[in-house]
Amino acid sequence: MADASTTDCDVIIVGGALSGSATACLLLRRHPGIRLLILERSGQFKRRVGESTVEISAYFLGRVLGLTSHLLEHHLPKQGMRFWFANDHARALDQCSETGPGYNVRLPGYQVDRAVLDEHVLANAVTDGAKLHRGVRVKKIHLAPGAAQSVEWDDATGAAQTTSARWVVDASGVAALLARQEDWLRPNHEHLTATCWGRWSGVHLFDDPAFAAKYPSWSQRVKGVRSTATNHLTGYGWWAWFIPLKGGDVSIGVVYDQRLAELPPGPNLAERLRAMLSVHPAARELLAHATPHEGDTHFRRNLAYSATTFATDGAVLVGDAAAFIDPLYSPGMDWITFSVSAAVSLIDAGLRGRPVAPLVAKHNADFRQSCDRWFNALYRDKYYYVGDFELMTLAFRLDLGLYYLGIVAQPFKHGHRILDTPPFAHPRSKWPFRLMALYNRRFAAIAQSRRRRGVWGRRNDRRYFAFTSYEFNGRLPVRVLGLLFLWLRLELAEGWRTWFSSPQPAPAAPLAAAPAHP
Repeated sequence: MADASTTDCDVIIVGGALSGSATACLLLRRHPGIRLLILERSGQFKRRVGESTVEISAYFLGRVLGLTSHLLEHHLPKQGMRFWFANDHARALDQCSETGPGYNVRLPGYQVDRAVLDEHVLANAVTDGAKLHRGVRVKKIHLAPGAAQSVEWDDATGAAQTTSARWVVDASGVAALLARQEDWLRPNHEHLTATCWGRWSGVHLFDDPAFAAKYPSWSQRVKGVRSTATNHLTGYGWWAWFIPLKGGDVSIGVVYDQRLAELPPGPNLAERLRAMLSVHPAARELLAHATPHEGDTHFRRNLAYSATTFATDGAVLVGDAAAFIDPLYSPGMDWITFSVSAAVSLIDAGLRGRPVAPLVAKHNADFRQSCDRWFNALYRDKYYYVGDFELMTLAFRLDLGLYYLGIVAQPFKHGHRILDTPPFAHPRSKWPFRLMALYNRRFAAIAQSRRRRGVWGRRNDRRYFAFTSYEFNGRLPVRVLGLLFLWLRLELAEGWRTWFSSPQPAPAAPLAAAPAHP
């Protein structure tokens, strides 16, 4: 086994954004003075898509990394998630069906500018003792389980370097350097999603006084803040996010199932994005005077993938370098939370001389199972019903309630170390996973049936569901049980149509032209 005298470093982290810098900070807390090197490709982090935290990632950033002051000063407090639905009868913003909190939410969350956040956490890692090289290009990672790993890289001047370490952390994001190099990367061909996103200026906010004057009753029915929620606009086979950022810009993007929808043609990506969203009355009003930032609109196909190996005795993958499933519900930073926490514990054990092989085996088994169950419980075929007010509202309430019961409550009860185990990997999660996968599958089947019968989205206009935020009290399981009763009632009312038939994929519908205002 390699020891400190035979390696240049104890740990090399490839990638200095949040996954890599958070890993560095937590390792340096447990092992002050270790030789830790961060290799970051960029000289400065570029503007990235705005990103929302949810309850677990907000806990991790605030209570584990200690970033609460930074988050409050440089980012925006988030007011939950809000969904907007439309059909042919909805011609204006106030006629769209809406699901969202009636009041401000209970637990903290943030709308973050990732470039700002990443630079701050990376600076913290350097202050804590990490050595940083920026503007580098990592060429190859040589793995030697149980011995010294080595990394070939070119520094900012182009000079070739080779550095050895007992542990290498791949935090390279969607580049997934190690997974691609070792042929561990596997696309999820069962979840063919694509996305287009960018930043915009001049976007009308939901709490704009002009909207309040135009739609007074619509404005007054919500007592909390709409604008700083993650506002989801939905349609058949797609959904879009509107995320405000500190300083006034808004991150806007669409995600769609390529079996069901596609970007319309247009002169450039930004205008194609505008055209796709403008079939929705809410988007038309929000974007009426908005302009995209030049050169800041991006596109990516086939988003979902996962590694087959998440760790070896000497290397571990974190964040998007390990897997990506879907951005709906903003799980990306939760995934960072769990993968970083588990990686730090694995490396910590190795640095303390504990036997690593059984820990590596458990790490791989846990994360494989987590990815598989996370996808099946929440995302498989969800785009069939994401735009249906009735189905998506019930699914959202169930998904969030079970998230609170099974995941969010755990660190508050048991402390940070519970974050070492990713969602759905604990033996007790077997039945919650099966329940979630079942109702997700049933809602998708009911949505396809509705589509064939011409009643999909029948309540997508003039409905409002004022969601009451969940809390950790005796009412939470009672509320979830009540939602399961609503699911049963839905099955008896119309789900029976699909009980004894295999669901047939509904045909893709072309994007309709935006209807004229009345």
